[in-house]
Amino acid sequence: MVKDIRELRDDPKKYAEELERRWSGLLSYRYIGRNHHSMNTGPEDNTVTLRHDMRNAAGGVLVAPLAISAPEGDVGADIETVPNPVINSVQILDDARGVKRIEVIEHEVLHLGARMGYSRSKIVDADNHSRVIAFNEGQGVKIGTVPEGLEKMPENRIEIIDSPDLPPLWKVFGASRRDDGHWVLPELSLEMASPDAALHIGPQHIVLETAAIDLAAQVAGTDLLQMESWHVMFLARGKVGPFRVDGQAVRGVDRKVGVRLTLHDEGYEDRTVTSASAVLRIVDAAA
Repeated sequence: MVKDIRELRDDPKKYAEELERRWSGLLSYRYIGRNHHSMNTGPEDNTVTLRHDMRNAAGGVLVAPLAISAPEGDVGADIETVPNPVINSVQILDDARGVKRIEVIEHEVLHLGARMGYSRSKIVDADNHSRVIAFNEGQGVKIGTVPEGLEKMPENRIEIIDSPDLPPLWKVFGASRRDDGHWVLPELSLEMASPDAALHIGPQHIVLETAAIDLAAQVAGTDLLQMESWHVMFLARGKVGPFRVDGQAVRGVDRKVGVRLTLHDEGYEDRTVTSASAVLRIVDAAA
């Protein structure tokens, strides 16, 4: 079982050591290549390089890297509080074909209450800020307090050489499609868990988007699909796993396909952990 860091609240030294171990080992931001200046030492860098594995079959950008790059719902960094996501919404305006790097700009906290926080940001082409890729917004909640005096830590980046042969993100994050047709994540592991011992948003976005594309392709008869709207509600903390995705796709008008999904914690009484909805558009050909 992954340990909840809140159990160390009364031991500042052990809390700080465990937070650095957990943050530096968390796969989501390290693999996507997102540096968080609020947590890491060194110069501020809000850019992410778009690799081949961050694109869909049509050549456009996947939504999961965008959602992971800008995890809105700001209630403070992990050295300031124990944050937990509630809602994340991404609206894609540009499929980012030809874009080499994205940048998260105009991050703003819209409201910060005693427990709840609301924020939004804009994702643009890092080399041309007039090219807007997506809007991100979200809601978060504080679920605990931290010891005073926690400090930023060195970034533990994974250096990945871009290549068409890179494995898909779902494979890196341990997802698979079972014989019963469901996409699943394995039991909770340290590198997939947030410090409070819950399934992190990164693997959730990745497996849910993968399932959404799979279901939409079955309805559309093609996997040349571009995500346009992505809305996720985090209902409960995923504690055990395996985590199963249930979903249904519906053909809409104007070459659109809608998908509704739920993520269940099979190891914890099949609890519904997350709900998501997606709108994808059928495109003509891959870039």
